[in-house]
Amino acid sequence: MRQLTIVGIAICAAMAAGTLWAQAKSAADSIAEYRKLLEDGNPAELFEAKGEGLWKQKRGPKNASLEACDLGKGPGVVKGVFVELPRYFADTGKVMDLETRLVHCMSTLQGLDGAAIAKTRFGQGEMANVTALATWVATESRGMRFNLPQAHPEERRSFEIGKRAFFYRGGTHDFSCAACHAVDGQRIRLQDLPNLTKNPGDGVGFAAWPAYRVSNGEMWGMQLRLNDCYRQQRFPYPGFGSEVTVALGTYMGVNAKGAASIAPAIKR
Repeated sequence: MRQLTIVGIAICAAMAAGTLWAQAKSAADSIAEYRKLLEDGNPAELFEAKGEGLWKQKRGPKNASLEACDLGKGPGVVKGVFVELPRYFADTGKVMDLETRLVHCMSTLQGLDGAAIAKTRFGQGEMANVTALATWVATESRGMRFNLPQAHPEERRSFEIGKRAFFYRGGTHDFSCAACHAVDGQRIRLQDLPNLTKNPGDGVGFAAWPAYRVSNGEMWGMQLRLNDCYRQQRFPYPGFGSEVTVALGTYMGVNAKGAASIAPAIKR
């Protein structure tokens, strides 16, 4: 009788676990379906249109457009640049991601105050324009596969710094980027957490940002995404365009080699 009771308890426990897993899987599938339904009317399209307009509009003290901005493939070339950033730029002597490079062009070509832009809150003023520009530029590489250059010593250095930062643990909760994104099959609040130490697949992780966040009705670039990750780790906020944020982008971008970009994506 005791053995039958133990068997019965085990069966019930297994059935309960199976039910919970089915419910979790169903919820995750429902979220995926919800995102799919929203893709046709992704509000990111509004930011794309704004970004394209800003690219061509003459602005700033120099009354110039950004059409001479070199994002890595020569002045004015936009198609294909997103999937090769961050990368080294000889004119600045450092590795830059898309957003920091755009601020550089806004400063040098249009005469805007780059330092002031970097200190502006996300979603406000010229920082909102940077996000719109990044959204449009990313759209021009949609469907292309990531292939970040690693030929220059500074690019390799950026990758190594990003790798160390990714695994660095600290703060009040002893968290790191790797705490959430270094294993397969992990999730939080029914959200899948991609393994960013390797190619997580098409349109996953690094290959999905910039993205429109439905939960707060805002467009997020990678700089804001990383800023919020540091918040969740209970770390101090990093400065916009700081070496560590660019390096983390290099690390994730190199690991995403071969993955197709779906940016701008839509997120919960």
